[in-house]
Amino acid sequence: MEKEVLMWGGFLLFVIFMLALDLGVFHRKQHTVKVREALIWSGVWISLALIFNVGIYYTLGPQKALEFLTGYVVEKSLSIDNLFVFILLFGFFKVESKMQHRVLFWGVLGAIGLRAIFIFAGVALINQFHWIIYIFGAFLVYTGIKMLFEDDDNEVHPEKNPIVKWVKRIYPVASNDEKGSFFRRIDRKLHITPLFIVLLLIEVSDLIFAVDSIPAILSISHDTYIVFTSNIFAIMGLRSLYFAVSEVMGLFRYLKYGLAAILSFVGVKMCISSIYEIPISVSLLFILATIIISILLSKLIPAKEEA
Repeated sequence: MEKEVLMWGGFLLFVIFMLALDLGVFHRKQHTVKVREALIWSGVWISLALIFNVGIYYTLGPQKALEFLTGYVVEKSLSIDNLFVFILLFGFFKVESKMQHRVLFWGVLGAIGLRAIFIFAGVALINQFHWIIYIFGAFLVYTGIKMLFEDDDNEVHPEKNPIVKWVKRIYPVASNDEKGSFFRRIDRKLHITPLFIVLLLIEVSDLIFAVDSIPAILSISHDTYIVFTSNIFAIMGLRSLYFAVSEVMGLFRYLKYGLAAILSFVGVKMCISSIYEIPISVSLLFILATIIISILLSKLIPAKEEA
């Protein structure tokens, strides 16, 4: 029990320290995050996750370490979809590049809380009602097939989001200021800024993506600590990944099919778990190979010219 408390407490303190270091030191002054800086931070987060994985190997054993690594790769690959949403929202609301890191920081902070609720609830449900794993699996297969045949040209209209409409009815909307505030007080009345609306939509989008990603990672492990830590490491590195690849996201046009295949695979894995348990090593190899092949196909096959 004491070991478990130390592990949880140590990880949560690490997350708090890194968030404070990020916002209070390295990004204390708002600035445009360049690709070089983003790549460095992406490397830092991946390195920290791998070091943490080594720690799990020596404290909890090789099986738990493999579960963490596979869960981390699954969550990292599925979170790429979030990047497309970030690009859409920042472009739609014309958010200045120097303000984007601030929005993503608070978005990640909210996502950590939401993911924690989903993970603890998901593990508790599976432990209490094992049959629910088949519902999760069927849902992932359905989501993968749906993603495969989804029209890329479907437009998203953030201004029509019912949550945004509801918030606008409660608070008046003010223009952004240079400080990048989420709220402004005008004539003693509290106003929200468009930046707050973007933050709200990012939280909603993460909630939607969590519905897919949490069941997917639960197919890898039912250990709450492994699921939570691998999930949080992937989310914490999402901001730097966004700034590193946002300029070239259009090049990964076949990645959607790879993600659809991964979702379908983990869904099938959950559905047949009582008949045959697919080894974690096989799952990891399949996921890595699918991502690599999707990216290579996007690079090698030329895009069709627009009419």
